[in-house]
Amino acid sequence: MERQRDVRSLPKAHLHLHFTGSMRPATLLELADKHRVRLPEALSSGEPPQLRATDERGWFRFQRLYDTARSVLRDESDIRRLVLETAQDEVADGSRWLEIQVDPTSYAPRLGGLIPALELILDAVRDASEATGVGIRVLVAANRMKSPMDARTLARLAVRYADRGVVGFGLSNDERRGLARDFDRAFTIARNGGLLAAPHGGELSGPESVRDCLDDLGAGRIGHGVRAAEDPRLMQRLADRQITCEVCPSSNVSLGVYERAEEVPLRKLFEAGVPMALGADDPLLFGSRLAAQYELVRDVQGFSDAELAELARQSIRATRAPEGVRGQLLADVDAWLTS
Repeated sequence: MERQRDVRSLPKAHLHLHFTGSMRPATLLELADKHRVRLPEALSSGEPPQLRATDERGWFRFQRLYDTARSVLRDESDIRRLVLETAQDEVADGSRWLEIQVDPTSYAPRLGGLIPALELILDAVRDASEATGVGIRVLVAANRMKSPMDARTLARLAVRYADRGVVGFGLSNDERRGLARDFDRAFTIARNGGLLAAPHGGELSGPESVRDCLDDLGAGRIGHGVRAAEDPRLMQRLADRQITCEVCPSSNVSLGVYERAEEVPLRKLFEAGVPMALGADDPLLFGSRLAAQYELVRDVQGFSDAELAELARQSIRATRAPEGVRGQLLADVDAWLTS
């Protein structure tokens, strides 16, 4: 039997992690106590909440829990604590590069406005990166439940900070609502400003939402994208263009996209040549971080250490890290595999 190496020592990049969702459960409880925020039992029990978002009622409950968790982040020290602890957790999981996604409008009312909120987050990211050694960059994400005009404002803001740590522009929330093309102008602004277009698609909606991200938003990377596996021609397109899907198997199961981890079509995507970057999405709500995704892929889907190493390489190649950083990380993956 092949010796199984420790996935936590496998160098990797983390490309699908949401800001509030990266919070430690213990930190949520402490900040709620600090600010006298009453948490529902689903967030205070110490166990991941039971979630299912395949219908609108379930998605609404998920969003309500997320909004409640976000409400405990009220001052500068809260933001800095979250970012530093997230960076520390990345180190523990072997993540050497993180691109974290944030919608600064969610924090702006308590942090002095949109620009001060983003500047604080970027400053906290720089400090946490220096303290831990993890490379960290930011994707500014618009909310598809809000207006396309709001998205354009965020895109302009993101471009303004492209030389201060912002590397991409995303589109999150329920992809079953609205049309991707409604946000095309925002993504044009972002791409013209040199940012990566990385909208969500192919999670709660089928492969057509991935196609819309490619055709209407010029996506260079897809948040989730796992349901592209339902369309062979789309998989071939992703493989040919080497567009990475940020696949989050634990959250797929928690939200009811698939009933069991065995059903997440990772093997199908992998064998079709579709690049993947495993992600934890929202560990606070789904109960597992990045290394656990690699363990799941190995234990449940039978990926070998060589295949896990290739997944790590794919995550690194899909980053916006400097070329020298990517080269060193790829060499470190090779070293892990030969250790």
